[in-house]
Amino acid sequence: MISHIYGEITYRGEGFVILDVGGIGYQINITQPALQEIGERKEKIKLYTYLHVREDALMLYGFTTMSELEMFKLLISVTRVGPQIAMNILSQIRIEELAAAIIHEDEKVLTSISGVGPKNAKRLILELRDKMKKKMEGVALAGVSSVSYDAVSALVSLGFSQREAKDAVDAVAPGLKEPTVQALVKAALARLKER
Repeated sequence: MISHIYGEITYRGEGFVILDVGGIGYQINITQPALQEIGERKEKIKLYTYLHVREDALMLYGFTTMSELEMFKLLISVTRVGPQIAMNILSQIRIEELAAAIIHEDEKVLTSISGVGPKNAKRLILELRDKMKKKMEGVALAGVSSVSYDAVSALVSLGFSQREAKDAVDAVAPGLKEPTVQALVKAALARLKER
């Protein structure tokens, strides 16, 4: 098993990078946020990897943090969730928000992710809820307060993507004296309308 790769990026593609390690180029599939985070860096980078073996191919999936890799492994342990769906999920939602949605059994947030229908959302909740609770035991979900979580859920149910909703709520929350769900939603809607 290849646990991580450290090398220089020689090529960036749609959803993947090629990392040169000792003259050998490894094609590694990565999420959109990781691709943006890496940007146009010229120095060497380290990606934590997962090697997926199929009958017809060996695929490497890379992550900038170990927690992303752990979440990826949890996602692919779910029935009918393969690496591509897991990468799609991780490209559209932060891992803390995903964990919170699963723990709170919030199907609306999960179905707002393209490629995740009601059946997959139920499966994710059913198969991962207890594992997620155990992993998060004693750990506050970083950056996810119940008030802001509820505000983001309300915006998602109004048709906004998980990322837009979370970014808007995060942007307006510091400016509110008493951030209630209603106040956050109202301010976030005003901010989203400006775009």
